Amino acid sequence: MFIYSLRASTIKFFAVICVALVALITLIAFVPDYGDSVVDQTVSKDASISYDKIKTNEDRIEFLSQFGWEVKAEAVTASEVTIPNEFDKVFTGYNEIQKRQGLDLSKYKKKNVMRYTYEITNYNGYDGTVYANLIIYRNRVIGGDICSADVTGFIHGFEK
Repeated sequence: MFIYSLRASTIKFFAVICVALVALITLIAFVPDYGDSVVDQTVSKDASISYDKIKTNEDRIEFLSQFGWEVKAEAVTASEVTIPNEFDKVFTGYNEIQKRQGLDLSKYKKKNVMRYTYEITNYNGYDGTVYANLIIYRNRVIGGDICSADVTGFIHGFEK
């Protein structure tokens, strides 16, 4: 035969644990999730855009055409670059452009990637030379931009 005894302090301890659990469950149920909302909106908006399976020159041109860009048949430059381990002020600003289009270069720190630059032939509202840069890692576009060749020009994401 077993005899269990409970003291008042034991009952108070379990009561505090139960109240804490109820409070935690209430917080989880009623606090909205803001973490991935921007990413979800970007992904749902660009659900038809494919960033994978970019192996050939034709694949890169096809990728840019998803955004409405027409480019010359051959890349102006193709070079291997390394994503820096520490982002300076300029690279942090560039990564903000990437984040606005649902990409993030901080995941690829210290990685060697390929950068392909194409000349855009259908950029409206600007008379100078405009380039499209694609940053590709393991056949996937991980970043890029549309920019002018002028020093006082512009830079923005893939969207027109």
